[in-house]
Amino acid sequence: MSGHSKWANIKHKKGRQDAIKGQIYTKMAKLIAVAAREGGSDPSGNAKLKEAIAKAKAQNMPNDNIERAIKKGAGELGDKVYEEITYEGYGIGGVAVIVQALTDNKNRTAGDVRYIFDKNGGNLGTSGCVSYMFDKKGIILLGKDSTSDEESLMDMALEAGADDFESSEDGYEITTQPQDFYTVLEALESNGIKPESAQIEMVAKTETQLTQEDQIKKFNRMIDMFDENDDVQEVWHNLMMDDEDE
Repeated sequence: MSGHSKWANIKHKKGRQDAIKGQIYTKMAKLIAVAAREGGSDPSGNAKLKEAIAKAKAQNMPNDNIERAIKKGAGELGDKVYEEITYEGYGIGGVAVIVQALTDNKNRTAGDVRYIFDKNGGNLGTSGCVSYMFDKKGIILLGKDSTSDEESLMDMALEAGADDFESSEDGYEITTQPQDFYTVLEALESNGIKPESAQIEMVAKTETQLTQEDQIKKFNRMIDMFDENDDVQEVWHNLMMDDEDE
């Protein structure tokens, strides 16, 4: 996805998440706890936990909350057993959508996801129906105020293993292979640079555009409904978003 689309996407997402910050922290805590339970409480030896912590920090989740979630996962999560499930489908206008969930009740979550697709002019598809349209990449977004020396920032990222560095009026976008994501992120953080967003994402190979205002509103409403669902962790799509589409 283009840098412009990526920044428009994150603006829309952050605006929604600011309104439901407590719910976002609850989702992040669940993600961290499950990662700690499955792979141990040391992030240096647990890639899934390291990614979960990076996502939580990008949401400004307090360190105390993160530590509590790790301890909870390393100790006990009650009787609930959470399972990661990925759903694929199409939004209105044929926009490809991937929904990643963490649930203790597959039937409930599948029903919720199907309902949200159907309610907004889309449809839930079968496994693999849209994932071939995406590549897994590490994406790090930095605001313009993160540095006054763009060239040094680019050199730092590329030397740490980044694949690409793009600059726009909104900020900087750094792309990595999944296996190099943490090395690049740690290089930035060790130099006091805090990302606006940092996670391993499903990045669309090609984009779909919606031109009708009612379709754009329906699609954004669908994304909002997914964000508000307690089981949904992430939503990826290939809609070409501009600032006016937020």
